[in-house]
Amino acid sequence: MDDLRYSGLPFETQRAVFLAIVAADPLLAETLARVRALALPDWLVVSGALYNSVWNHLTGKPPGYGIKDVDLFYFDDADLSYEAEDVVIRRAATHFDGLPLPVEVRNQARVHLWYPVKFGRECPRYVSSSESVSYFASKTHALGVRYGSDGALELVAPFGLDDVFSFRITPNRALDNQRTHEAKGRRARECWPEIEVVPW
Repeated sequence: MDDLRYSGLPFETQRAVFLAIVAADPLLAETLARVRALALPDWLVVSGALYNSVWNHLTGKPPGYGIKDVDLFYFDDADLSYEAEDVVIRRAATHFDGLPLPVEVRNQARVHLWYPVKFGRECPRYVSSSESVSYFASKTHALGVRYGSDGALELVAPFGLDDVFSFRITPNRALDNQRTHEAKGRRARECWPEIEVVPW
């Protein structure tokens, strides 16, 4: 198979291919349907489950290969308490019971409260789920998908899709995330040796 057959193509072409792969992936299709039914505010399925599924498709690997979990973002700044987020996390755990992959749910309105404690540095106070994606450690990973009001899949990709289709992990220096970029790059290459990790 020509793994790089979509590399360098126009964004709209890559977007159509990307969303078609996501929609046809059995694990993602079921997960997205359940996420839609959960109806969280400003939700996005983000990152690994998306680009890993594309790499699996392009390299002929089975659905779910190399994927640890599904990351689900939502944005609700009405109540920034841990308790309010925990209610959503517990509701989601019941809602997603039986899916092949665990679903990690996080309120992006709260990230600025716990990020400094966990990582030892500040991060912006985000205004949407989409904005938070643009601060991921690697531009390649800055991806989100959701159903729009018209029922079609929408894509959030602030840095485009060419890195994904080129099997290239490119650093995003918006925050000091070198360790995360390098760790995710190492892990990705264990599953997909075709990948190039661009140094920080």
